[in-house]
Amino acid sequence: MRKAITPNERLLATLRYLATGSTLEDLKFSCHIAPQTLGKIIRDTSEAIFKAQRNFCKCPTTEEDRENIAGELEHRWNFPNCIEAVDGKHVATVLPPGSRSYIYNYKNFHSQVLLGIADANY
Repeated sequence: MRKAITPNERLLATLRYLATGSTLEDLKFSCHIAPQTLGKIIRDTSEAIFKAQRNFCKCPTTEEDRENIAGELEHRWNFPNCIEAVDGKHVATVLPPGSRSYIYNYKNFHSQVLLGIADANY
């Protein structure tokens, strides 16, 4: 029987997919998971993240809300036609046991990618 895919690997694959926009065929090489499995993992993990953060992160639901946010970002920060800002950072970590090179990045250290999303008021 194969080893189960850990929650860390599931989250890593989902965040990498969302951050890079790579195809599942490209992502399979960096995650070492079959594309068919990645499709299910990404869908399930995205739903879990949404359910966990639903009350914390409020998404604009109407066009008027989106226009207000876009207007505020343009007025305050001079970002026209923008609703949110997304940024990421490699946070250095200690290599967890058994993770091999899953969290080794191009900057030559082990890290997890921390993503942040903000509107005009942070």
